[in-house]
Amino acid sequence: MTYKHAQLEWHENQPYSSEFGDIYFSSDSGLDETQYVFLAHNQLKTRWENLKEDHFTIAETGFGTGLNFLCTWKLWRETAPPCARLHFISTEKCPLNIDDLQKALSLWTSLSEFSDALINQYQLVSKAWHRLMFDDGRVMLTLLIGDANASLPKFKGAVDAWFLDGFSPAKNPSMWQNSLFEEVANHSRSETTFATFTSAGDIRRGLQNAGFQVSKAPGFGKKREMLFGQYQSSAQNKQNQNNNKTVIVIGGGLAGAASAEAMVRRGYKVTLIERHSSLAQEASGNPLGVLYPRLTGGETALNTLALQGFLYTLGLLNHIKINDENYQQCGVLQLAFNERERKRIASVINEYPELVHEVNKITASKLSGISIEHECMFIPQAGWLNPAAFCEALTKHTNIKKQTNTEALSIDKISQSWQVLSQRGVVAEASNLIIANATDAQNFMQTGHCEMQSVRGQITLLPATLTSKTLKTVICTDGYLSPARQGQHCLGATFLPNDNNTDIREAEHISNLNMLKSLAPDLSNTGYDVQALQGRASIRATTSDYLPLAGTVLDITQLKESPPRYNAPPDNLPWLEGLYINAGHGAKGLVNAPLCAEIIASFICKEPAPVDCTLLSALDPNRFALRELGLKRLAQTIQNN
Repeated sequence: MTYKHAQLEWHENQPYSSEFGDIYFSSDSGLDETQYVFLAHNQLKTRWENLKEDHFTIAETGFGTGLNFLCTWKLWRETAPPCARLHFISTEKCPLNIDDLQKALSLWTSLSEFSDALINQYQLVSKAWHRLMFDDGRVMLTLLIGDANASLPKFKGAVDAWFLDGFSPAKNPSMWQNSLFEEVANHSRSETTFATFTSAGDIRRGLQNAGFQVSKAPGFGKKREMLFGQYQSSAQNKQNQNNNKTVIVIGGGLAGAASAEAMVRRGYKVTLIERHSSLAQEASGNPLGVLYPRLTGGETALNTLALQGFLYTLGLLNHIKINDENYQQCGVLQLAFNERERKRIASVINEYPELVHEVNKITASKLSGISIEHECMFIPQAGWLNPAAFCEALTKHTNIKKQTNTEALSIDKISQSWQVLSQRGVVAEASNLIIANATDAQNFMQTGHCEMQSVRGQITLLPATLTSKTLKTVICTDGYLSPARQGQHCLGATFLPNDNNTDIREAEHISNLNMLKSLAPDLSNTGYDVQALQGRASIRATTSDYLPLAGTVLDITQLKESPPRYNAPPDNLPWLEGLYINAGHGAKGLVNAPLCAEIIASFICKEPAPVDCTLLSALDPNRFALRELGLKRLAQTIQNN
């Protein structure tokens, strides 16, 4: 995917694209143009005043200055039912940088409340897909950075209205291709509408050939005509969501808490089942975790998840708010401590200049407050977070019922509901069930095929000294050292596969102290008494490909009894309707679990997915079982329908 910022000129205080030789909006009045072309000709006001569904989805080709989004958001707030959600999906090949965006939107003072909120979250927009949350989750903006013809085929979701924008077909012909119109049709249904400022014959014919009924209307301003219309499909319209909006989540760690938050934000009543007396008692119970993306560069699933998961968690933290005692955006320094890391860091710095910065030893030492002996990559927005406080903040809502001291021993589907059973019998029942209890998910018959392994990790809690108290950032090599919190630094962690014991071991304290020699040599000479050191050991669940399990669960027993063809349509597979899993995050729960929760919520509510189909397939929880059955190709494409 190519990526570069838009190159702008300013003509009489109006943004103008140097590359495409075209304006971003009408010089007569961009605001009036948006309202006339896109809002009025998609009949949005009337449709929203009479909206019966839980959500409405708009997709746009060309985000530009965000003016269309802001006008749409304002109208949604004024006219849509308060319980409904707006998804605004927008592609953008060349996004504006933050300064240009701010300058462009300053023209519209009537939208200042909306533009300020957008600018606040837009600052880290980079080569990725971004899901941004507004109005407490009532409005979701998903930015697909990249060419529309490359992004839309990877987009999973149905669209109710299209804004076909972008620069004029004469000046940007690479976007206005027949393949684009076919993708627009692929994501449309019988009530889907479209509007566009252009009336070019090629565009009209392309839309008609793709299945749209096309009409003309007088254009706005100096444009003579514009096009609008509706998709002509024999498919049924969108059905109302199940009125029984209930969900059970098993597991009170990061994955479970994030899953509960994603569902309660959508109006569901959530029962959160936890076997301990309080949340975050196992792998999510460390005093702090490092919130940063382990980027490798390129378009691998691991790199994409790390980037988009990190950005999504940052946005979620902006939404739920956690006090400074439990969350510090202090920045993270990744040290180029060997040749392999030096090459990785150089690649990442080149690819994500908006997110990471190259710093030399002198600058790194100033940033950290201690002596650093390596070149570094600095991530300013990263930092540390108390996972237990995060879990509590995620689950504060009154519609989340926390059922603690309850061990889920089995699950069962009765009619249209899922039941969870403990020694006391049925303890909860709901239309949907999300399993988020790490490797314990394998104890349930229905998810025994979801492959994970246990990995022990021990952290060491170092008493802060006069010297170490100057540490201001997190430092990472193959381990990490945090600034002092409540008089202690977190150092770790060890990595011991297939070890389920949580005793504190001197040998692992020594291993962590040896790691300290590369992290902060000056601090490693303190002479800590190993026998007196405190620490914490926990068991993390990971997978053989280091990607978590996130999605809908298949009935593997039935699949084995009647194996499908390698190219079987995913809809024809024996899905366990209403059963999902969010697990296998290893040491990356802070970054991965919230985005995976959002993915699952989009499946349950039949909303647009926040990531592309390639990543959805890579995260599919059935992938290992499908490969064992010789269905590797099916495993790779299962989410593309």
